[in-house]
Parts: sequence; C-alpha cells; structure tokens
Amino acid sequence: MYLCTNLIQNAMNLRVIKKDIEFLVGDFVDDCILFAMLHPEDEKTAGVEQLINEACDLANDLFDRVNHPDKTNIKAHYKAVGQDLLTNLDSLCERLSALAKK
Repeated sequence: MYLCTNLIQNAMNLRVIKKDIEFLVGDFVDDCILFAMLHPEDEKTAGVEQLINEACDLANDLFDRVNHPDKTNIKAHYKAVGQDLLTNLDSLCERLSALAKK
C-alpha cells in the first residue's frame, strides 16, 4: 500500500515512479508465473501468457509516458500515469483471479 500512495503523492520523483512501475508489474508477472506452475493446464497457461504479455505492454507504455511527459501540465501527467498503473494492474489482477476460478 505504501508504494501506491507514494506513487500518487510524490509524482515528480521520476526514479520512484519508474521503480514503482517495475516493482508492481514485476510482482504481477511473478504471480502469473507461479499460477502457471501450479496449474499447468494448457487452457490456463495460454491465458496466463496473454496476461503476462499485456502486463509487459503496460509497463512499456507507462515507461514511455514517464520518459516523454506532456510539457504543459507535468504534475497532472505523472498523476495520471500513477492512476493508470493502478487501475490497469487491478484489471489484470481481476482477470488472473477469474482465470483461477475456472
């Protein structure tokens, strides 16, 4: 929880934002890999691979947005990046949970 609130409060520290993106997305990918190892069924493994690819695409998109900010309103830009990170990761986690319930 500290990372999430820290990301939104200290939006101007690029180093912290980049580390938070890397940590949160990496943690999700670790969960996906663990799930795939525990449930080696082909149907679930394909779904997990898709989630991992989407998480990597999300991280790449967020890193691109962090490295090339909107010059007109930088603070709002980084706040939006943090919100997008949290909402998209929450969506991916819900999809992983739905895959586990199958």
